[in-house]
Amino acid sequence: MAGAIDITATSIDPALLDLPWELPLLEWPQELLAALPRGISRHVVRFVNLSGRIIAVKEINEDVAYREYSRLRDLQRLGQPAVAPTAVVTKRQTTRGKPLTSALVTEHLQYSLPYRALFTRAIKPDTTFRLIDSLAVLLVRLHLQGIYWGDVSLSNTLFRRDAGAFSAYLVDAETVALYPQLTVGQRSYDVDLARTNIIGEFMDLQAGDYFDRSLDVIEFGDRLTERYEKLWAELTEEETFEAGERWRVEARIARLNELGFDVDELAMTRSPDGQSLKIQPKVVDAGHYHRQVLRLTGLDVGEKQGQRIINDLKTYRTLSGKEDEPIELVAHKWVDEVFKPTMDMIPPEYRAKLEPAEMFHQILEHRWFESEKQGRDVPMPEVVASYVTTVLTNLPDEQSIIGFDAAEIPDAADVDRSSWEVHASAGDPDDYVPEFVPTYRLFE
Repeated sequence: MAGAIDITATSIDPALLDLPWELPLLEWPQELLAALPRGISRHVVRFVNLSGRIIAVKEINEDVAYREYSRLRDLQRLGQPAVAPTAVVTKRQTTRGKPLTSALVTEHLQYSLPYRALFTRAIKPDTTFRLIDSLAVLLVRLHLQGIYWGDVSLSNTLFRRDAGAFSAYLVDAETVALYPQLTVGQRSYDVDLARTNIIGEFMDLQAGDYFDRSLDVIEFGDRLTERYEKLWAELTEEETFEAGERWRVEARIARLNELGFDVDELAMTRSPDGQSLKIQPKVVDAGHYHRQVLRLTGLDVGEKQGQRIINDLKTYRTLSGKEDEPIELVAHKWVDEVFKPTMDMIPPEYRAKLEPAEMFHQILEHRWFESEKQGRDVPMPEVVASYVTTVLTNLPDEQSIIGFDAAEIPDAADVDRSSWEVHASAGDPDDYVPEFVPTYRLFE
């Protein structure tokens, strides 16, 4: 019989009480477990089916479990990309009264992958760079909020596809600490640790023949440092320019928005002689396009996905002659006339393969390539049929990847596109974001 336990939870799910807490996590029955790819962890971790969703259960000491639970709640409150905490389970013991390790329960992040799941097959260096770039963005976001990670690595991160790029999410918060503002030393330590860990992780991948041994792994560690420093400078550095170049104020804000960050306020100082101006932005948070799309359409999307949707929405507004209508009304029509009909064309059995916004992005990209190849504006029904046949059927269900071995997971960016040879001169199709202008005669 199950013994007494204590559960501290963000919201009580009675089904938590039915889990076999009297057994060590390694002995939990297979019928409870979800077959998800796991990253490397110092602790025993299992994914469990519970009440129609999937949770991650990690055995960890009680004090550390409560600390991590608290830090994850802080990150959630601050709107930072991290897994959501569910509960801490303590006072576990076997049916014979032997104490068991406490457990931290978090929600499984749908459509996410540990980095090793992406390296179980050949992956191109450019895809690797996009992975590292997303980690640099995550680190900058945390540091802007005064959040010190203390254990930065690919292993402690989950990745979701985001319109040809990746979005990174913090998983392990054991060492996270919050401050009003980080010192240069604290930021530097996090960045140096990230660089060191990334180099070591790629060395491990090379040793296991999961990564090209001819590539210099130091380059990938340096990439993290370079991307972090450039982004941090763009977001925080003071800029000086001549008084007649006031347009640079708007240009600076536009660059920050393009990077996905909103400006809360702008400090401007004019020199005593009136010949120059200094500006320093106060960046309030990341998620500029995410928030726009959420406000206009109700769709919860990634930042790059949001940028792609905003661009598509603007094109729709222009080409459908709705420029004089309020953008909120146009967005509602775009959802009803473009987004929903497109997603409804996807056969139900394929809809869990990718997040809807990511699937929509890939469909737009596929339409550009098909229209360019055929020399005509290919109607959306043809585009979706081709996309389902040539791309979507080759991908696993990334909503949860249940039933797939990690070694079977292909990278959507690496799907064979040999039929698109005409675009070789434009560079790698995976890195080329086409600016195809649709006509929106899509559903005739």
